[in-house]
Amino acid sequence: MKTLQTLALLSLSTLVVHAENWPQWRGPALNGTSPETGLPTTWTRDTVKWTAPMPGPSGASPIVWGDTVFVVSPDADKNLALIALNRKDGKVLWQKQIATGDITKGRANMASCSPVTDGKTVYVVFGTGDIAALDFSGKVLWNRNLSSEYGRLSFNWIYGSSPLLFQGRLYLQVLQRNPAPADYPGQAGGDPARESFLLCLDPATGKNIWKVARTSTAHDESQESFGTPVPAVGKDGKVQLLVAGGDCLSAHDPATGAELWRGYGLNPTQRGDMRSVPSPVSVDGLAIAAGPKKGPLLAFRTDMKGDISEKGLAWKFDERHTPDVCTPVYYNGKLFVLDGDSHTLSALDPRTGEKKWQGEIPTRAVVRSSPVAADGKLYFIDERNNVFVVGAGDKFEVLGNIPMGDSEGTRATIAISSGDLFIRTPQAVYCVGK
Repeated sequence: MKTLQTLALLSLSTLVVHAENWPQWRGPALNGTSPETGLPTTWTRDTVKWTAPMPGPSGASPIVWGDTVFVVSPDADKNLALIALNRKDGKVLWQKQIATGDITKGRANMASCSPVTDGKTVYVVFGTGDIAALDFSGKVLWNRNLSSEYGRLSFNWIYGSSPLLFQGRLYLQVLQRNPAPADYPGQAGGDPARESFLLCLDPATGKNIWKVARTSTAHDESQESFGTPVPAVGKDGKVQLLVAGGDCLSAHDPATGAELWRGYGLNPTQRGDMRSVPSPVSVDGLAIAAGPKKGPLLAFRTDMKGDISEKGLAWKFDERHTPDVCTPVYYNGKLFVLDGDSHTLSALDPRTGEKKWQGEIPTRAVVRSSPVAADGKLYFIDERNNVFVVGAGDKFEVLGNIPMGDSEGTRATIAISSGDLFIRTPQAVYCVGK
């Protein structure tokens, strides 16, 4: 069985052609980690390698392949674009407008989904429903609009689920409120009822391979999710797609979208204002998901079928220091859980949920970026542009606290590539390295 699991885990890394690339929001291994070493622990704004001003703010993370950094951004005219930067100096190689009609609510906007790439083509999604594929010269290969095809996307805080590129297919989740209230962004007078769904596309053409409804018992805003599908490996060695939102965690066959199992309990009081933000995490036959707004952290076994809310629950971490927004990261045998509201980082045993250590991050700002891990360290940034470097060892230790600017509203997760960190703030992209 362990051999099967090892082979399956290796299959999850088939996209990792070069370890130094960061091709998706959760990196080369699709879990927020990188095998790189020699990363910086501390620096100053004066020692950054380069700074690339951005035309507008975005919560989407940079991605990196070879000599190119890709970011998305709105501009002052409400256009939505994909921007390619030279990774050596940060200069703009090209900028391609994909959509128009940016809308903001709070600090969210239509440019919140991180792009993905396979090294030849880059894929981008915007909150308008626009999806496009471009080559590395900026030529649009195909594009389509989900809102035109399936109805305007219904999200209180605007659609922000990043796509997943995995084993030659492009996956998207649209877990939305049904029906849309009239006061939601882009919903002039409200829209007719429409379902939440999962979508699998052929990356070469943009055409549907499958589209399936993703139902739930959630109501009102609790139907909404901003997470990204995550591949997991069951004990049978088969790959599953994990989808969190609508008060539950579900697993799906990546070939057909068929639901394999689901577990409830993320919203135990069944409130209607419990939208889901963190993506799930896969660890050694367990699927882990966080409940919204101080909800429980639940781990389910992935070798069962049907409703596994009780029979498949492996453990439950029910302290108040659970993540409302930040996706946990599994690294060096520990599950690192960041409560960005109370600035509390916990290290758990991923197999039992037992707390190994816990510490408070020295900031008064909220943290909305998810931690990434490499070189024995965790990296994340708060909304006031302070980057924190925390040791991933057997005790809580803040190794670095670096201010990156005076603006507020930073929510993008840091990317790691070839010894450098790529940090997206509302005003700029920074490259930091030794």
